Order: sequence, then C-alpha cells, then structure tokens
Amino acid sequence: MPLQMSQLEKLDDYRWLVPRGTRPGMLTDALIFTDENLLQDLLKDLSLEQAINVAMLPGIVGRSLAMPDIHQGYGFPIGGVAATQPDEGGVVSPGGVGFDINCGVRLLASTLTLDEVRPKIKELVNQLFRDIPSGAGRGGNIRLSHTDLDKLLLDGAAWMVEHGYGRPEDVSHCEESGSIDGADPAAVSDRAKKRGLPQVGTLGSGNHFLEVQYVERVFEPQIAQALGLYENEIVVLIHSGSRGFGHQVCTDSLREMDTGMRRYGIDLPDRQLACVPVHSKEGQEYLAAMRASANFAWANRQGITHFTRGAFKRIFGEKEDLRVVYDVCHNIAKLERHSVKGRETNVMVHRKGATRAFPAGRPEVPEVYKLVGQPVLIPGSMGTASYVLVGSEGAMQETFGTTCHGAGRVMSRTAAKKSEHAQHAREKLEERGVFVRSETRDGISEEIPEAYKDVDAVINVVHNAGLSKRVARLKPLGVIKG
Repeated sequence: MPLQMSQLEKLDDYRWLVPRGTRPGMLTDALIFTDENLLQDLLKDLSLEQAINVAMLPGIVGRSLAMPDIHQGYGFPIGGVAATQPDEGGVVSPGGVGFDINCGVRLLASTLTLDEVRPKIKELVNQLFRDIPSGAGRGGNIRLSHTDLDKLLLDGAAWMVEHGYGRPEDVSHCEESGSIDGADPAAVSDRAKKRGLPQVGTLGSGNHFLEVQYVERVFEPQIAQALGLYENEIVVLIHSGSRGFGHQVCTDSLREMDTGMRRYGIDLPDRQLACVPVHSKEGQEYLAAMRASANFAWANRQGITHFTRGAFKRIFGEKEDLRVVYDVCHNIAKLERHSVKGRETNVMVHRKGATRAFPAGRPEVPEVYKLVGQPVLIPGSMGTASYVLVGSEGAMQETFGTTCHGAGRVMSRTAAKKSEHAQHAREKLEERGVFVRSETRDGISEEIPEAYKDVDAVINVVHNAGLSKRVARLKPLGVIKG
C-alpha cells in the first residue's frame, strides 16, 4: 500500500520524517527535505517507497535521505542519498549511483555581458550546435585509441588537458580535481569501452544540455565575487555524463550484483536495489569500473568545454576565453570521512541525483574557494532558471555533505511529449527569449519546463534547511540539446 500523508511526521517546514517502524525491515528513518507543496507530487509516484527501501540496506548509517527534487528512479529515488559503513558490512549499490555515472554539471564564466551577447545569441547557439556533437549514440570529433581510452579512464580531465583540450587550472576547479582514485580499466567490459570510445566530448540526449545563460541576480555579493560572478555576466552551464560507457558499466554490474546478493544472503524488497558488501570482490570490481566511468565523464565535460571555447572565439574573437568556475558530479558513490555518532569514520556515500555540498574549510574544496565553500551548481529547466550555491555546515551535520541536483521531474518523458505544453514548445521558449537547437523534436518536447518542479521552490528548501547557501540565479538565453 502506498505511503499516506498521515504516516509522515512533519519536523518543520522543510523536513518530513518516515519513522523507522513504518515498514518491516527498515534499519533507520527516512528523512525527506521538502515543503508542503512539493510533497504533494511525491505522493503520486513511488519515490517515498524507494526512500523507505533504501533504509533497509545492510550497513546503512544515519538516515535514508531524499532531497526536494526527489522523483522515482531505478532502485534509489533520484534525489536519494545514503551512506553505508564498509567495515560494518555496509554495501555498495549501483542503483544508488544510477546508469549515467557522474552525470554532472560544469559552469564556465565569460568576460562578456548580456548586452554584448543577446544580439548574437542565435549565431552563437548555431555555432555551438555545429561544434558539439549531441544526441543518443552520437560520436564525436576526438579520436582515441584503446590505449588512449585506458589512460583517460585513469586520469580523467587531466588526460584531456595534457593532450591539448584545456588548461591546468580547469582540472583544479573540478570535484576530485577531475579524476577519482581507484579506477581500473581492466574492470570495464569490452562492450562498455566500445560504446565509450567515440563519445568523449559529446553532449548526449535526454536531460543533457548546454545552456548560454546570464547572471540575473546575486544574493551573496562577497561569495559571488570569490566565484568571479556578477550581474549580467554571460556564463555557460554544461550538463552531461559518462554516455553509453557508464550506462554499460551499470548494466554489467547489476547482472553481477543480482547473483551476488544471493551469495551474501542479502534480501531486499526491490531487486533494483541489488547490492553487495563494499569489501567483497564484486563490490571492489564495481567501484573500480564506476570510478573509471566517473573519470570518463570528467574527460567528456572537458572535451565539451574545449569545443565551447572554440565556438565563443569564432563569434566573439580570440580574446574571449571561458573560465571554469567549477564542475560537480551527481551520480556517484564515494568513500569519505564523516562523523557518525560522534566518531569520524569512513563511509560509502551514495549520491544519486544529488550534489556534494562541502562547506568552507574542508580539504576537498579548491584552495581558491576555501573561505566560501564548495560551489554547488543546480540546473533548472530550459526557460526557467538555474542556481549557483555553496556548501554549508548544515549539510555536514544532516546529509553527509549533500544537497539537491536540479529541479526534479514531475512528468515522465512520454507524458511530457503528449502534453499540450509540448505543442509549439520551441516557439514558446523563443517568446521567453530562449533560442533552442535540438537534434530531434523530442529533445525539446521531453524537456519542456512544465515537466519539472519549480526550481525556485526546490532551492528555497535546501537554502532554508541549511544544506547549501543561495549565491546567484542564472537565466537561459540559448540552449542546445540532443
């Protein structure tokens, strides 16, 4: 029976609790960060049931967590967060990472203003669309040998910079410096490598995009200054991941995990939560392949950055050189140090459709941002807005240093295509001042603004709950999609 509103305990305006005893097998509570209006959408799908199921994972510590952009996913809800303790039988679950491993967002800043770019936005978008391959299965312009790919899987964005696709400072402005340790190309199937080989530097399809935006409003001038952001500045937001490579890695791993669960005596109510102990052979093999996929994704966004810079130079001259503000990942499981019951310990933090949000002073935050905290990049939907935030101490206390990752869907892609809002979607966006190029009509109709929650409401929740601090609001001018 689906969860009822009466079974939720309201802690305050931004926190709702599903107590541990709500379902047999729960090892901890489920904590949902949302407000009363956003909560109504959650009761229409199985996302809360999925958050409850996550609370049954062996070795889970803290609570099963859900961000305000939560919606139904594979195993975990999208917007779901959970930490497990490896040394206490804690598991790793591919469903807690997702198929698009290290689907993430990169923000680039220009030296241009709104007044300089608006008259040329169509010309710029058309140039970006020509220079950056996009769409399902689409190959790119970067040619790699199998040896090159293996090295890229180890070094991530740094491999791209070393081969002329960026600058050293690009890497230092990425989460994990654009490469996570522990990747092993040997743990990746030939099928995954074959799918990924031609796809570095490509945008992909679905909700992946590149948006030319401007800084519409600054909420925290001192923090914005530290990030190099100011009102009416032109910026670029890139949203892409590990393409077919990561998808195949997840597919391969789920097959192994399904049999592995029986081997380790793990019984859960949903097969999509397939998992094995972190320290098991299967767990270590998955993590090695997942980390390789994460490095692939950072390399991919680095390639897109290179081609974006080229497009801007073609339209605005050689002096225009985009700067990487930051790059964050959404779908990943990472071994991190956190306080559990007052003791610092290693935990495996699953963030699926959720963003790391570490506060000022954490060693993982780039030196240039140490005094303000890690930048947090939250895309909305085309035609609405995106946000820049920074991590805050509240996230360390409640969510293992995590906040939301976007607006979150309220409408499936099929429903979006069939809705009345999909009719003349491109024309409606242009009426709002947003010029869009897409490889297919579905690329636009599946991603209409009406298919998503109100991003302002989502940001309001994480800001007021103390998970991250609102810094700037960005508005789109031009979009390219697969």
